[in-house]
Amino acid sequence: MTALRCGVQVRQADYSRPETWDGVFSSGDTVLLISSSEVGQRRKQHQTVVDAAKKAGVKLLAYTSILHADTSRMVLAPEHLYTEEAIRASGLPFVFLRHSWYLENYTEAAKRTLEQGVLRGCAKDGRVAPSTRQDYADAAVTVLTGTGHENQVYELASDTGFTLTEYAAELSRQSGKTVPYQDLPPADFAAALIQAGLPKGYADVLANSDEGIARGDLNDTRRTLSRLIGRPTTTLAAALKQG
Repeated sequence: MTALRCGVQVRQADYSRPETWDGVFSSGDTVLLISSSEVGQRRKQHQTVVDAAKKAGVKLLAYTSILHADTSRMVLAPEHLYTEEAIRASGLPFVFLRHSWYLENYTEAAKRTLEQGVLRGCAKDGRVAPSTRQDYADAAVTVLTGTGHENQVYELASDTGFTLTEYAAELSRQSGKTVPYQDLPPADFAAALIQAGLPKGYADVLANSDEGIARGDLNDTRRTLSRLIGRPTTTLAAALKQG
C-alpha cells in the first residue's frame, strides 16, 4: 500500500512477505535497511529486502549491522554477517553501519535497577561503548545524504566506553542511592533474568551479550561515529540525566 503523508511517500512492506516488496524501490534509490527485530528470522527477512533492492537497481544499500560483525562471537552476530555477505553478493554499492549497543539498553533499565538495588551481569571488567539511537540515526543521515561512502564499513561506537561497574557507579552518583555491580557466571545471570520474568531465549541472548562485552566485542576506540556526526557522542552521564 502506498500513501502520501506530509509530502513523503509511504510504502508498506513486510520482511516476511516477499510479494509486498514489488514496486517498493525504484532505480537510483538510496536505501537504509534497518535490521529486523526477529532474532532467528533475520537471514530470510533481510534476503527478501536485498533481493528487492537488487531487482530495482538501487544506487546504495546501507545496513545497520553489529559492531565487529566479522569477528564477534556473540550469538547475534552471524545473522548480521550473513546479511552483509548477501549485500556484497548482490553487487550493489553498500555501506555497513555496524552499531555497538544502544545507551537506551541501560538508561531505560535504570529505574528497575534502582528498585532492585543491584546491577547484575556477567560482563566482568569488559568495556562496552554504546551510543544513543539518535547518534546512530545522525550517522545514517550523514551517509545517506552525503557522498564518498560507497562500499565502506563503519564501526560505530561511543567516544568513551565504560564497564558495568562504572555504569553502576554513575547510576549511584546521579540517584544518590548506592547500587553495586554484581558479576555472575553467565548461567546464573540468565537464570536471574528468567526469574525476573524474561523469556529464556531473550535471557540467554542478554547473558551471551554480556559475555561478548567481557571479550571486547562491543567496544571500539576509533571514534568513527563522532567523526561521521561531527560532534562528540552522547555520554553515559548525559543519557542518564536525560532519563
